[in-house]
Amino acid sequence: MRARANRERGSLSVFMVGFAFMGLGLAGILVDLSSMMNAYLRAADVAEQAARAGADTIDPGYLRETGQVRITDEADACAEADAIVAAYGDAGLVRIACGAPDDQHVTVTVQTTWDTYFLAAFGVSGGTREATATAGPLTGLGG
Repeated sequence: MRARANRERGSLSVFMVGFAFMGLGLAGILVDLSSMMNAYLRAADVAEQAARAGADTIDPGYLRETGQVRITDEADACAEADAIVAAYGDAGLVRIACGAPDDQHVTVTVQTTWDTYFLAAFGVSGGTREATATAGPLTGLGG
């Protein structure tokens, strides 16, 4: 019985080291995936704000004449969206698409970069995430 006990001596240490590495690996994956998700949410937030700013470029003369809202010019709307993206001051944050598919909505797509922290040790680098948002002008007249 004593010989068997000596053979198994320290076997729990091997399992503990293995579980410790596995726990650290899972924590690293969670941190890096959280970084990726945070980048997507940031891109979505900026895209929403930029689309809202673009949707604010309405034609006031047309509104007074008809009581309806329309976006004046796609270029003006996209210029306002660019100003919002630039105001964040992040070099990794870029507007990659902007348009007014009709005269009632502005759609903006923003792209941002994200980096890995723990997975970089295994050669896994970050990447880019993009988000698209659409906004339209609202009036106090129910639309």
